[in-house]
Amino acid sequence: MLDAANDEGLLEVNNIEVIYNHVILVLKGVSLSVPKGGITALLGGNGAGKTTTLKAISNLLASERGEVTKGSITYRGERVADLNPAALVRKGVIQVMEGRHCFEHLTVEENLLTGAYTRRDGAAAVRRDLDMVYDYFPRLKERRKSQAGYTSGGEQQMVAMGRALMSRPETILLDEPSMGLAPQLVEQIFEIVKAVNEGEGVTFLLAEQNTNVALRYAHYGYILENGRVVMDGPAAQLRENPDVKEFYLGMSDEGRKSFRDVRSYRRRKRWLA
Repeated sequence: MLDAANDEGLLEVNNIEVIYNHVILVLKGVSLSVPKGGITALLGGNGAGKTTTLKAISNLLASERGEVTKGSITYRGERVADLNPAALVRKGVIQVMEGRHCFEHLTVEENLLTGAYTRRDGAAAVRRDLDMVYDYFPRLKERRKSQAGYTSGGEQQMVAMGRALMSRPETILLDEPSMGLAPQLVEQIFEIVKAVNEGEGVTFLLAEQNTNVALRYAHYGYILENGRVVMDGPAAQLRENPDVKEFYLGMSDEGRKSFRDVRSYRRRKRWLA
């Protein structure tokens, strides 16, 4: 099992702060490391800062009047602040946005093919990868001629993930893949994430509120609260941590609390840029 504390990170986020509209501080000294070939989970409740962290990495903050004001983000040792989102895709980093964004008027297959737009390796290679996507998502092969806007929520999530795979990514930033899906579909989506990780060697950084399922599939996890990382560790250890069990896995009769309410809470050591 991969351990982000011991493996050199493919993606390194070092002590970043993010401000929206020049005044609203959303991320406060967030650091994390994503090792090549692993599944790293970014966990926490709604508003914890998970989506903002992903958008900071993929350089999508500007469209929402957000900016990284401190710290650094590097991918393969190169600072991503100097790269626009399209350049990051060409380097192998792509984000699957929260909310299953599809081109509703296009068919499922046309949606998938848009993911190959930046590729220059020929139609035969694109066709092979389309077949590969259909192998991972057989439901999409059945619905390939259907208009995407008329498919189910689970199918649209599969379209979004399949479209990302069509770009031949090295790393996928996956935002809230379980949102709005039935439990059975959530398991199916995470099984596909695991299969793609193991079969294609794709690295995943996934933001997820469903801590229970995420920690069963991830190798390493970071828990965010109020824009700060409050705990991290190998997923197996986090699953057994009594605080995580109480606050995030629903194993307490007292309801969900904040780590800040616990006297024994210790803030993780902050990595400095």
